[in-house]
Amino acid sequence: QVKLVESGGGLVQAGGSLRLSCVAPRSISSVLSMDGLGWYRQTPRKQRELVAYITTSGYIDYSDSVKGRFTISTDYDKNTVYLQMNSLQAEDTGVYYCRVLADSAPWGQGTQVTVSS
Repeated sequence: QVKLVESGGGLVQAGGSLRLSCVAPRSISSVLSMDGLGWYRQTPRKQRELVAYITTSGYIDYSDSVKGRFTISTDYDKNTVYLQMNSLQAEDTGVYYCRVLADSAPWGQGTQVTVSS
């Protein structure tokens, strides 16, 4: 399974925005068509949770906690999937990971998002 690389995290005030990037070592189109991809986050209070995903058929969905604020998009030329995060809240603070939707897929190093209230 392919290992993806996350970046784009940082410190932002509540109400602000960040865009996270998830880069694949090969064609992102093939990655998505084989397994799909998810964005996860690990917060101090919760187990790692799936906050957004895109399936092999291109279906996109979000957890209720981020729906309407986060958006997945794909740049096929750059083999990159983005997670645009708007109206950030303190509760969004955590380490964000992207990973193919397969149980055996490796986790990347993640990218830290800190939202100050």
